[in-house]
Amino acid sequence: MNQSAGTPSEPRGAVPVVRAARGRELALRSLQALLALFYVFASALPKLIAHPSATEGFEQIGFGMWFMYAIGVLELAGGIALVVPRLAGLSALALIALMAGAFITQVAVFDGRNAYTPLLLMVPLGAIAWVRRGTVTALAARLRGTA
Repeated sequence: MNQSAGTPSEPRGAVPVVRAARGRELALRSLQALLALFYVFASALPKLIAHPSATEGFEQIGFGMWFMYAIGVLELAGGIALVVPRLAGLSALALIALMAGAFITQVAVFDGRNAYTPLLLMVPLGAIAWVRRGTVTALAARLRGTA
């Protein structure tokens, strides 16, 4: 039997659709992993070890070093949660909120320098949140006790 025809129980053309869905899922998981690596190693780690590249900026913000550590912990947790299937959508939403705060801070404190970075990160995070929205609603239902 022709592979594109599928199995006798599948409609003609179903196999390419399944392959396309698997490809999209693989691409999305790869994006989640890439963003997770970024948040854990490039963003959270410098804050958590008080690297000078992080401390300089947070000193200018004026909230104290506790704020740098708090943001580092949030980024670390968000980065890890991006690769946990049930938490990926919620993590993406939380990181979008964090990036909105980073954008506002870049504009208000740093005169817009690097303000595009949080905006650019919000785009793939938004895609993850949208595709994984079912896990967010399922988690909310479970927390309400209606699942």
